[in-house]
Amino acid sequence: MNPTRSLAVMAATLSLAASAALAGSPERVGTGGALELRLPVGARSIAISESDVGSVGGVEALYYNPAGIVDTDAKTEVTFSHTDYIAATSVNYVAVTQATGAFGSVGLSAKVFSVGEIPYTTETAPDGTGEVFSPTFSSLGFTYARKMTDRVNFGATVSYNAERIMQETAAGMSFNFGFQYDTDFRGLKLGMAMRNVGSNMEFRGSDFDRLQRLNSDDPQASSRNLSLSSAEFELPTTFQYGLSYPVQLGPENALMIHGLYMSNSFAVDEGHVGAEYAYRKIATLRAGYKITTNSDDLFGFSYGVGLRVALGDSNLWVDYAGQTVSDFFNDIQHVTATFKF
Repeated sequence: MNPTRSLAVMAATLSLAASAALAGSPERVGTGGALELRLPVGARSIAISESDVGSVGGVEALYYNPAGIVDTDAKTEVTFSHTDYIAATSVNYVAVTQATGAFGSVGLSAKVFSVGEIPYTTETAPDGTGEVFSPTFSSLGFTYARKMTDRVNFGATVSYNAERIMQETAAGMSFNFGFQYDTDFRGLKLGMAMRNVGSNMEFRGSDFDRLQRLNSDDPQASSRNLSLSSAEFELPTTFQYGLSYPVQLGPENALMIHGLYMSNSFAVDEGHVGAEYAYRKIATLRAGYKITTNSDDLFGFSYGVGLRVALGDSNLWVDYAGQTVSDFFNDIQHVTATFKF
């Protein structure tokens, strides 16, 4: 298929889907759920403010644009990422991708957001009962991608997402779609990705059960067990357009410039810009910035470094990223180790 035609078909498909799924505005900020799906992973992309949807490749592309997992010279990639997030919470992520020849590439990923221990309080014990509980939020994903032509990549991810708070759980499926297009013009690459598309989720569990006697019941009758439920909530769907442009600085130095526009279903739209300087494909310096009209947004500037360590025929990339937080909290710290075989 002609690359331009492939680009047009995929762009139209994702754009039509996005127009139905996205209706973000300032009035809808904070009205969605499962926001842990938006917590970023992978120090490299975080350092450039998640702006590399057009060129992200290999195992790191699983989260940002599934089409990119085919854009790597390695047959197998494995990554481990840890984030010390706000208020002593943490995010742990592990993922693997495998090239399968003409069939394409496949990937598996798992992300867990841990809140830590929270004291259990009740109306009669507002200072705590002595018990604690530990909410956890997890996501397991399977990805498939392939090269549609020598310049167009397409990929999709299906994820199972689960939230658990005490005895209550909410679970559901979500989908990510994306493509990348190499324009063949001075290294310019374009990308589009639609993330967290899925059905509503709802908490259910035994803590919603109540023994209660209704007003219409016989006064001598025993209390009956009533099962309550929470309100349904929608997923935080996003639609992103990105581009990446390389700047050659000589045989040993390179600079990549990234730009991204993100349309959010439950927040105002955002812009992201980032830059990555590489020396001999061994060491990198990175910086990025998030542009938003939301005056209450905590994040803005991000930064990071990366180092490649040769391990025989394999390579280990160690990346670090920091995110500045506007009020109250220290910078968020991200560390990622990626093995490429």
